[in-house]
Amino acid sequence: MFILISCWQQTKVKNKIEDRMDETYADAAVSITITTLTDALAFFIGILTPFRSVQVFCIYTGTTVLLCYIYNITLFGAVLALNGRRESANRHWLTCMKVSNEVLPDHTKAFNACCVGGAFDQTTGTEEPHPMSLFFKEYFGPFLTNTWTKVFVAFLYGGYLASSIYGCSQIKEGIDLRNLANDKSYVNSYYDHQDAYFNNYGPRVMVVVKDEVPYWNITISSAIETCMQHFENLFYVEKNLSESWLRIFTQIAGINSSTSETEFRRNLFEFVKNIPVFTLDINNVSTIISSRFFIQTVNITDAVAEKNMVNKLRDTANKCSVTLLVYHPAFIYFDQYAVIIINTVQNVLIAAGAMLVISLLLIPNPLCCLWVTFAIASVIVGVAGFMAYWDVNLDSISMINLVICIGFSVDFSAHISYAFVSNRNPNANERAVDAVHMLGYPIIQGAVSTIIGVVVLAAADSYIFRTFFKIMFLVILFGALHGLVFIPVFLTFFRSCSKSEGNEKKSIKSQITPDNGDNTLSSLSMNRYVLSPESHANHAYNLEIPNAQKHIKANNISRLKQKAYADPDCP
Repeated sequence: MFILISCWQQTKVKNKIEDRMDETYADAAVSITITTLTDALAFFIGILTPFRSVQVFCIYTGTTVLLCYIYNITLFGAVLALNGRRESANRHWLTCMKVSNEVLPDHTKAFNACCVGGAFDQTTGTEEPHPMSLFFKEYFGPFLTNTWTKVFVAFLYGGYLASSIYGCSQIKEGIDLRNLANDKSYVNSYYDHQDAYFNNYGPRVMVVVKDEVPYWNITISSAIETCMQHFENLFYVEKNLSESWLRIFTQIAGINSSTSETEFRRNLFEFVKNIPVFTLDINNVSTIISSRFFIQTVNITDAVAEKNMVNKLRDTANKCSVTLLVYHPAFIYFDQYAVIIINTVQNVLIAAGAMLVISLLLIPNPLCCLWVTFAIASVIVGVAGFMAYWDVNLDSISMINLVICIGFSVDFSAHISYAFVSNRNPNANERAVDAVHMLGYPIIQGAVSTIIGVVVLAAADSYIFRTFFKIMFLVILFGALHGLVFIPVFLTFFRSCSKSEGNEKKSIKSQITPDNGDNTLSSLSMNRYVLSPESHANHAYNLEIPNAQKHIKANNISRLKQKAYADPDCP
């Protein structure tokens, strides 16, 4: 939306509405199409994750991005056209009443500001430039393209990248269960006390015999006991704290090869009658459809230990001759750790590859497409690295936000790259200045408005909301930093990022030839080479060639040759 407004403001006020809309969409439509497709694609790629919560979020968000795009190119464009009619009729912005074109000297400045219309830049024919746009054109752009500034930016990016990579190596996996509750919930005090007094012990895990088996069979009961011993021999299990009703029953009643089913059931009824607590571990004492045992886990110090513990328990259960299931309610969170890194890297790589393809289709320069993809990867690395500095773990919550990061990280860099490529100015520094002049203020508007929209979440009592704010803040900050500083500077290092400057240079050279020593243009249809801005929107350059022919002075043709062949700023 901000891009459309910026391009609209750079059209000539006195032009027809159709021409103004044509210029606006010519400058902005491709740019916002690139960012919309990449945003929506990033979210839809997130559907590949096995986490249902992430899938639902990505479906709704990707669909929302597409609907916003349709709204911008249809309804918002129609509003711009209506506003253009209001401007051409010189009607007031609020009351839509016709107002005077001239400032009335006998009225106050406040009255003239509110009740006088028709003001625009008489030189360019466009609306008066915003002070921020002038700042980017007159101060920020030239400062950014200064040689020493480029060197500083290169070192700044090196420091950014180094700190980000180090942060990625320090990021922690896993989610603290207390983060799923409100900060004031009693759950937090429960886990605080558990960490203070029982931090040596992990979850008490159930070992479930799922099928109906003949427990009175000495072979079956011995196999179950063997499996329990295998569990107890694991590093993550304390053998002296296991709880097995079958083990105690065998010690009291005894099971041997001569034990019958009738005898077993009779003894079992007496057993649970005297020790009723085991009734909860046997499903239907008369038939024993299923039963359970307990093992106590230990040495659980972090998320990696939790992941390894679950994997060891499941591997041991699979090796048992009796069908067993190990379960604890917290396993639903521990299961994330096994796939969270793989899925995050997978989503990032697939999204980056897909965005590269889209960029190649819509941005007419392969090298600049690579820069857009590079910016995506750079922002993601920065966000992931600084997550560690801001105490945000890699879990399903932050994974959702990293999917957002993939989408939003392309916005700023794609706009700047496309504006740079679309500009035909042969000077790379001037193309960079034009790009930040045209898009610097819209980028600031988009960044600030997004941060203002989520800043209230910084004071929320929920870890989920605070994490959303932290990652969104990092995404917008680093995305804007890449779009306004890093990418414009890096593009000037590779001056071939222009869709037509090579052809233009050849055209200029072919037009300038000596004619029998008289220093004339040999072509009958051209007599001078004039650089003039094609439009205020992209400051493109073109050749103005009248149909007359005349001789020009030797110093003029020499100057033209020098500009075409020897200009150091002309790649």
